[in-house]
Amino acid sequence: MMYLKFKRLVDILLSFIGIVLLSPFILLLVIAIKIDSKGPVLFKQKRVGIHKEHFHILKFRTMRIDTPKDTPTHLLEDPAQYITKVGKFLRKTSLDELPQIWNIFVGQMSIIGPRPALWNQDDLIAERDKYGANDVKPGLTGWAQINGRDELPIEVKAKLDGEYVERMNFFFDVKCFIGTFISVAKSDGVVEGGTGATAKEEMASNKETASK
Repeated sequence: MMYLKFKRLVDILLSFIGIVLLSPFILLLVIAIKIDSKGPVLFKQKRVGIHKEHFHILKFRTMRIDTPKDTPTHLLEDPAQYITKVGKFLRKTSLDELPQIWNIFVGQMSIIGPRPALWNQDDLIAERDKYGANDVKPGLTGWAQINGRDELPIEVKAKLDGEYVERMNFFFDVKCFIGTFISVAKSDGVVEGGTGATAKEEMASNKETASK
């Protein structure tokens, strides 16, 4: 309980510093998004928070405004057609998640924790119930994110989220925080266009097609 209070203080402090220091960079991203495609800069989506209470997560919009709502990208038919040029860059670098600094500041999320499930991802929510992972604040990044990100099966992702709940402490949070930068830099586990194939798998598929 004491650590959770300390964790919240760290969240407030770091998110406030992030908002202040990153404001010029955020402004540049806003301009790029507006120039690239029509529509709002921010994308709001209903997600599952602590104790399965719903909240609206904030992201930079990376897809066209005619994209089907509340559908995970990998479940869309030809998802690449909906992703904007700037959006592709934002997704690859995870910069589309930057507005969640506000979700952290107001207490809906934490810097480190299980990534918030979509409100209709019943399978993931049910799996997380087995490990108590729905009873902690969701995070901007977490243990599952540095161990596979998009390519993880739901059962594995939920188990890793449960492992985070069991091991949650200051040093483990620092490990997740540092691991996130390494994972993003290497693009580990990032699904190309949300199709369910990693970059390596996508390249192998393209080579196989070219050889036929």
